[in-house]
Amino acid sequence: MKHRIVVLGAGYAGAYVAGNLARRLSRADTEITVVNAVPHFVERLRLHQLAAGREIEAQKLADVFAGTGIRLRLARVTDVDPERQVVAVADTDGGGELGYDTLVYALGSHGAGQGVPGVAEHAFDVAARPSALRLRERLDNLDRQGEGGSVVVVGDGLTGIETATEIAESRPGLSVALIARGELGARLSAAARGHLRQACDRLGVTVLEHTSVEAVEATGVLCADGTAPASDATVWTAGFAVSPIAAAGGLEVTENGQIVVDRTMRSVSHPNVYAAGDSAYAIGDNGRPLPMSCASAGFTGGQAIAAIVGHLTGRKVPHTKLVYSYNHISLGRRDGILQMVDDEGQARPKYVGGRKAARIKAGILKVSLWANSHPTFGLPKRRRRLAATPGASPEKATAFTPDAAAEKAVA
Repeated sequence: MKHRIVVLGAGYAGAYVAGNLARRLSRADTEITVVNAVPHFVERLRLHQLAAGREIEAQKLADVFAGTGIRLRLARVTDVDPERQVVAVADTDGGGELGYDTLVYALGSHGAGQGVPGVAEHAFDVAARPSALRLRERLDNLDRQGEGGSVVVVGDGLTGIETATEIAESRPGLSVALIARGELGARLSAAARGHLRQACDRLGVTVLEHTSVEAVEATGVLCADGTAPASDATVWTAGFAVSPIAAAGGLEVTENGQIVVDRTMRSVSHPNVYAAGDSAYAIGDNGRPLPMSCASAGFTGGQAIAAIVGHLTGRKVPHTKLVYSYNHISLGRRDGILQMVDDEGQARPKYVGGRKAARIKAGILKVSLWANSHPTFGLPKRRRRLAATPGASPEKATAFTPDAAAEKAVA
């Protein structure tokens, strides 16, 4: 009987894990099913660009997995029962249950309003393709009106900075404000913070520092200091959350719902469940939790692949690298910041800025898309079939991480 592997989610972590498992494991011994709610691979790293007006093609997952032997189930995950080893899904046919022997939980994260009133009703976000397209439509309407509408971006994390600068550059007829709870770019080095301020000044982004938003309304935001900046489009980037499904299913999770895993990405409460990407609470090589990021998706996904292959083939399970070395920030199309961080996660004095950083970030995006769109690393379909036949030697996985790409570029 074949060993059933079910992968939940086909984002940066899920698609990468599924493709590599298909490449390294025999089809005669295993079957792999990927469950995803939408039919295409979402370049989440570029959703702020999509919202600002860039045309970004959505790769069809059916094409991505063609010839790999992976079964694609387009459905929404509604429940996980690790005791019965089944996953409940809902689709246009009513859904059902999928049994598994090994589960890879990679449902990622989504935008969260952090309990602030009005966020759900009045704010836009760039955490998913549909919401990014809704923001784009709103910005298009403001441009057509030609009256110089206003956009307020709440949150000065990487997503907020990238969204504000991208909109300001792409739509110069709109006024853009960025609200920061503390100092702008607080996690960057002093030199990189200076570069960021210059970029905001150049693009005309108004920065409101040390400002907390207490409510979002249809025409603006209400701040704790009593100010009420007007806004025709409020973009909320001040928080992300994971799905409550893992916690509801009885898996051991953190307070925010991330699955607690061991060094090999195995659930500490249910050893036949692995987690990767934003869904996993993984401790990096520096002893600190890995942040939610595409880079972490690559590293945790690579470790999960190595562990699953090791267990199913009877080989020793290696410990792959679990690090976080860079922050990559695009500031429009021709500017950016590549900030190196130390083992404690603190910014190093050195950073790369300007066009070089923008080119590095563009390269990272290109490599990450290629790696997830070519799950068997470009092997022709005939060779994919041969690689998966009984007796064939599974190929060694090539671990992709955006940090590895940046490391080469900086060197």
